[in-house]
Amino acid sequence: MELNMMQSGKPFLSWENQKNPSFEEDSVKGIGKEKLDSLKEFIDEIQDMVRQREELSKIIINECDKMKTEITNFLLINTAVDSDGFKERNGLRQKQIEISELQLNEKLNCWRDVALLKRELRDKQKELSEKEGRAIMLDNLMKGGLN
Repeated sequence: MELNMMQSGKPFLSWENQKNPSFEEDSVKGIGKEKLDSLKEFIDEIQDMVRQREELSKIIINECDKMKTEITNFLLINTAVDSDGFKERNGLRQKQIEISELQLNEKLNCWRDVALLKRELRDKQKELSEKEGRAIMLDNLMKGGLN
């Protein structure tokens, strides 16, 4: 097929003997590689944040357990004989209850934090999967040409 310029008769646009524009594979692959790498790093960071949050929660729970054990041991060793001793023991029992409430709140907050992080992780993994699929499709188009 050939389109001629009206006045000169010279070819204006010719498809015969035209080769597909050449693309270097490295430049095509590099188009989205940085975004994919950045997304992969972000996914790794989210996974690390989930692990760190769970570890922090375990540390807090364990510290609370230690405090409750120390209070229990103190209460077992020291018996109260006067009213001040009874008040002190009741105060320590109240502290045990407060520590237990703190543990429950920490478990709940950890669950919430991890749930939010995992939701964000799923979103980013889905985005990565879609972008990788598009990159593969683009790569296949470039290898096969634009026929």
